[in-house]
Amino acid sequence: MNSIFFLIIIINVSYMTLFTLRLILVIKGYRKTASFLSMIEVFIYLMGLTIVLDNLDDPVNIAAYCAGWGLGVYLGGIIENRMALGYIVFDIIVDAHESSLPALIREKGYGVTAWPAEGKDGLRMCMKVLAKRKNEKKLRDIVTDQSPKAFIISYEPNRYNGGFLTNPIKSTGWTGRRA
Repeated sequence: MNSIFFLIIIINVSYMTLFTLRLILVIKGYRKTASFLSMIEVFIYLMGLTIVLDNLDDPVNIAAYCAGWGLGVYLGGIIENRMALGYIVFDIIVDAHESSLPALIREKGYGVTAWPAEGKDGLRMCMKVLAKRKNEKKLRDIVTDQSPKAFIISYEPNRYNGGFLTNPIKSTGWTGRRA
């Protein structure tokens, strides 16, 4: 394998990583950052494409282009997951006797809306929690530590307005009144 092969892979991994991140940033509403990233992305893309087109006589270079493309998408996804931009909504259902769970979740700094419900096997406690995506695992662990059989659905909201995150609890504790 020659140095062109590895150069093509490196360029395409860089390009597709930026492409993936830019796409996610646009979807999440970070348009200015995405626009800046796109300028770097297209520069890298044109460099890589030029090298591949100048070396089409060797099919290994085309394979390098494809491999770099796939690796770049994968790497972009990993980076976005670590950045954890945005928010996550948890719908949590537990047995009604676990009614102290909303208070515990609030003590950990999350906003919780809770209400009683009726399930197939009796009374339940339903909760809705909006959290930053970077806190998803921490929140899931809090719930499952206290209620291992909790039914949890999590998803990313497209839009939200008002609520706990726009009026966070003061560090001195929740008083039940708006600051």
